[in-house]
Amino acid sequence: MSNKYVLILLCSFCMAVNGYTQEDTTTEKTLGEVIVSVNKWEQKLNELPNKIVKVNRYDILKNNPQTAADLLGQTGTVFIQKSQLGGGSPMIRGFATNRVLLVIDGVRMNNAIYRSGNLQNVISIDALSTETAEVIFGPGSLIYGSDAIGGVMDFHTLDARFSKDKKIVVKGSVLGRYSTANKENTLHADINLGWKKWSLLSSLSYSKFDDLKMGKNGGQDSYLRPEYVERINNKDSIVKNGDPRIQRFSGYDQLNFLQKIRFRPNEHWDLLYSFTHAKTGVAPRYDRLIQYRNGALRFAEWYYGPMLWNMHTLQILHSKKTSIYEDARLTVAYQDYKESRIDRSKANINRNRQVESVDAISANWDATKNTGKGQLFYGLEYVHNKVGSFGERTNISTNVVTPMVSRYPDGSTWSTTGIYGSYKINLHTKVTLTTGLRYSYNTLDATFDTTFIKFPYKNAKLRDGALTGNAGLVFRPAEGWQLNGNISTGYRMPNVDDIGKLFESVPGNISVPNPDLTPEYAWNFEMGIIKTIPNKFRIELNGFYTILKNAIVRRPTTFNGSDSILFNGILSQVEALQNVAKATVSGFQASAEFYFTKSVSLQTHANWISGKETDDINDEQVPLRHAPPFYGSTSIRYRLKKIFVEASAQYNSEIENVKLAPSEQVKTDIYAKDADGKPYSPGWHTVNLKATYQLSKNLLVTTGWENITNQRYRPYSSGIVAAGSNFIISLRVSL
Repeated sequence: MSNKYVLILLCSFCMAVNGYTQEDTTTEKTLGEVIVSVNKWEQKLNELPNKIVKVNRYDILKNNPQTAADLLGQTGTVFIQKSQLGGGSPMIRGFATNRVLLVIDGVRMNNAIYRSGNLQNVISIDALSTETAEVIFGPGSLIYGSDAIGGVMDFHTLDARFSKDKKIVVKGSVLGRYSTANKENTLHADINLGWKKWSLLSSLSYSKFDDLKMGKNGGQDSYLRPEYVERINNKDSIVKNGDPRIQRFSGYDQLNFLQKIRFRPNEHWDLLYSFTHAKTGVAPRYDRLIQYRNGALRFAEWYYGPMLWNMHTLQILHSKKTSIYEDARLTVAYQDYKESRIDRSKANINRNRQVESVDAISANWDATKNTGKGQLFYGLEYVHNKVGSFGERTNISTNVVTPMVSRYPDGSTWSTTGIYGSYKINLHTKVTLTTGLRYSYNTLDATFDTTFIKFPYKNAKLRDGALTGNAGLVFRPAEGWQLNGNISTGYRMPNVDDIGKLFESVPGNISVPNPDLTPEYAWNFEMGIIKTIPNKFRIELNGFYTILKNAIVRRPTTFNGSDSILFNGILSQVEALQNVAKATVSGFQASAEFYFTKSVSLQTHANWISGKETDDINDEQVPLRHAPPFYGSTSIRYRLKKIFVEASAQYNSEIENVKLAPSEQVKTDIYAKDADGKPYSPGWHTVNLKATYQLSKNLLVTTGWENITNQRYRPYSSGIVAAGSNFIISLRVSL
């Protein structure tokens, strides 16, 4: 959709507004004392021992994130890696991908094929349809089970709201946005119809992104895109890029739809049905398209096929004091997830396509019970995944399609069953104790197809239990002071991706399945201090130390007695995931807010994270892959009635070659080269300016100028280079 059509639609809608006023979602709401979802229920912030960051609706509209990954990155506390423009892999306290948990509306999105490599799944969540998002730092396995080692990302979509009287409530909005760096065109619309007992909410978003243009300044000419492969007259040809700053073949599009139907027959019952649909169109994998082999571009094609995600959710809430609970919620969900990978080497007539699907069902029952000074949170969980996987090869000259090896064992299943409980008690007006336990039982079954690869094993079968828990103490010695201490454990059960995947990990290396994997476990120790003077400042400091035992890492191995095999016509070194490592992660997070006047404030975030893992081959400690460099942000904000202006800086430090993880040192195509010609990750900073203006009750204008100095930089471990100078304009009309 062109820019002019977006603006025409917005203007038409604005003229049609008939006097309704929006709910107060565009005025800033400060982080109050209530936080949702740590135990899946509302709790006071000053009684929680965890570090928690919350993003509200105002923050989302003000910051204008293009994706949910960008939404998290704008907090200044979560590091985002991107292999391609259509990507976004959050790193939390030295952990990422299948060691952090993604939750939307109380349902876990992590499935049986969540990989240890970088993930793009978070962009399936629509940032513009998000009411709030919370990041819970540290292990969350007590409530959420497997995968919640580094933290939990908990998203809540727009609420379906009722009318307070007999009149129908009509609320909604239309938003259009354009960004120059990737010629983004985004259109979003939502509407809420509310009656006394019924409520309907619909939300639709569509975004189209063109090829991303990198910055001009700061050097790093190796980041430029001087050439690319294009098929001309049935031949793969090398084409010189007219503008090497444009990252050819990085654009993609995305569609999101949300429908909610809510029924509240009386004060005790609340029923909600939700349907979520997300489709990420063809997304070129940019870091593979810039790979060279023997001095020439390796791939003519490499892209993810449409990533499809459908979720049906039914939630039933019962609020009534009984002998066993005050509130109880049943959440039942079904997810249908599909993704594919398509690649073809340059001058090769065979196009490879691997398709994966996951059918996921889940059921959670959660309850609360007040016990005098204490409160009990407890629940049950069941999750079952079934994986579909197949491969095919197409001769692009003859269009003949033949089967090929699949990425995973087709028909594999993964499941977990858990029972958990957490107890919070105010031992004193100044002291709150939180403790809890969870037991999980996990199963995995997979049968290997030996048609293409003669595996030395026929199947994989895993049956394992895990006991996790936590104990946290909050001490409020005086007004405005809070001291936190927390010990927590987490675990991750190997999934189908760990045990059964066959793929090229890096050029020349093939990763083979390992049916002998067992769960990995984490111990986390954390302390924090918070000092607050209302309307003056808030300072928060958190230190943590995490030990990961039985860690699953990729190591060289043999396959049928050989250290190399022929894969896709290339002799490749054999690797496999193995339980051979111990990892430690330590770090320090600081944040501060200063309120100089009612209109002027300053906010800053800083994150120091260091991670090591054992290298059993050389019997030494090596850097941990998902421990990012020092990063942070600082912003000065001005607010006066209808105007909000924010000037900010984002910054990352350098990671020299010797401090790169071994798995990163071999990625020569994405890193800069130091004076010795070795890969390293340079430091960088950006200066940014954003402003919002409430033209009327119904019209909000948001503008931004990101990367004002037009710096050329690539965030740590990312495949795509970040945007250069980027101008943003957004119009939001509400009723």
